[in-house]
Amino acid sequence: MGLDDALLIRTSNTLKYEDNRVLMLDRREFPEREVWQRYSTYEQVASAIEDMVIQGAGSVAFAACFGLALAAHCCAGLPNAEFKRKLAQAAKRLKATRPTGEYLVPLVDKMFDLAVETHETGSDPALAVVNTTVRLMEEDDELTRKCGMYASYMIDDGDGILTHCYPGGALLYMLDYARQQGKHARVYCSETRPYLQGARLTAASVHKLGIPVTVVTDNMGAFLMAQGKIHKFITACDRITMDGHIANKVGTYQYAICANYHRIPFIVLGYDGPQTKTSRAQDVEIEERDPEEVLYCRGVRTGAPGVQGYYPAFDITPPTLIGAIATDRGIFSPLEIGRAYADRFSG
Repeated sequence: MGLDDALLIRTSNTLKYEDNRVLMLDRREFPEREVWQRYSTYEQVASAIEDMVIQGAGSVAFAACFGLALAAHCCAGLPNAEFKRKLAQAAKRLKATRPTGEYLVPLVDKMFDLAVETHETGSDPALAVVNTTVRLMEEDDELTRKCGMYASYMIDDGDGILTHCYPGGALLYMLDYARQQGKHARVYCSETRPYLQGARLTAASVHKLGIPVTVVTDNMGAFLMAQGKIHKFITACDRITMDGHIANKVGTYQYAICANYHRIPFIVLGYDGPQTKTSRAQDVEIEERDPEEVLYCRGVRTGAPGVQGYYPAFDITPPTLIGAIATDRGIFSPLEIGRAYADRFSG
């Protein structure tokens, strides 16, 4: 088995736009079944995003852009003013689906402007949005590869690596590059309640690479570190602030505290760095999902009758607990990340 067998490494393997339908590989069913869901309206796409059919900040943003293309297709015959009004409604709905990820809002806004401009010229606005989104997905695949390549240089032979949630394709590229460098690692995946992304998505993808992988429950991390089984803690993130904080799946912060106590480096797969002018942690909106979700696991109720749940989907880890952030531009201290990407926000 090798990199080509790792289905989830590329966004294009899990998200498509065909015949004015958005197709998503249902990550709730993975890895037992590969089920493709098909959507014909932007509202269906928005609901699918909220229902966790597709996950990950980049994938969610691209799916929302395809949802906007569906709206543009349906409204293409309207006068310019009415087209813009209807499309703005769709954009607002799609941007509200999962607010913590940094890619969603700027990408949907960009596609909205493109669709309006294209419609005014008499060309096909849906086609323009789809073509641009596909191009951005291809660019995303390349920057994902670069991020994984740089991160691989921080892996040592014999490392035990703890992950949390699904760090995306950069983790798989990192492991494959490290293996090409003659380094062998074992991966420990936290199960990541309540949707079990670590147990299902990360573990399955790493296994397809032929790399030893072990699933552990979410409360085992500190014990594994104390046993000496963990040498690196590695996650992705849904947002990076300009001052070096990261927002990622809830639980990342507590693992980072444990790693710091045990003097284990916390390495963040930052893909292409900060995407918005999010200056501080206080500027990050933490998505709070339906509390009922934590009382269930894959459709089976685990909470006692009458009890309440609480589900903030993300937490924020400060730069003092982060050893390094790997991106498509290289490896940076979290305190350097803002300066490293200052050119993105100039002008």
